[in-house]
Amino acid sequence: MIELNVPNVLTLIRISLIPVLAALLLSTLAESDLLSAIVFILASATDALDGWLARRRSEVTQFGKLMDPLADKLLITAALVSLVALYRLDAWVAMVIIAREFAVTGLRMLAIEQGQVVSASVWGKLKTVTQVAMVLALIWVDRPARWVDILVYVTVAVTVLSGAEYFYRLRAVLAPQPAPSSHSRIET
Repeated sequence: MIELNVPNVLTLIRISLIPVLAALLLSTLAESDLLSAIVFILASATDALDGWLARRRSEVTQFGKLMDPLADKLLITAALVSLVALYRLDAWVAMVIIAREFAVTGLRMLAIEQGQVVSASVWGKLKTVTQVAMVLALIWVDRPARWVDILVYVTVAVTVLSGAEYFYRLRAVLAPQPAPSSHSRIET
């Protein structure tokens, strides 16, 4: 059963805003970009707020540990795929970012299996900030702008570097584990 505390409710709100964001981005409404930006800002704000509240109130739950990062990845993925469909973002950029997200998620799951908690690093937080800024810029700017192109490339670089940093920090998780000792005594 889901523990319904404020941080978990914020995570559920973020998840419920994902299809709304995609529908607005892909709609033909006159104000779809403005509405999409508002929904994306609200959803992104819940990401910052739910983690802060969970730690401050000591309301960290198993549901939150699992669903908060998943909700973040789903939000960014939905936005990127929609922006590719609108020809505002090159597909290779979306694929690099999405691949990094899946790879790091898999690595985190391996770490959890081995009893290791993987907290977000400075690079991971910077990655989130640049991705949010990039998505907002791509929603707001109708015509190609040089500064948006630069932001996209910076976001890709930070995303790749943060992924490499996670793999470096957790290289022990990826290393082959020694087989359990099988020193059995033969009785005669």
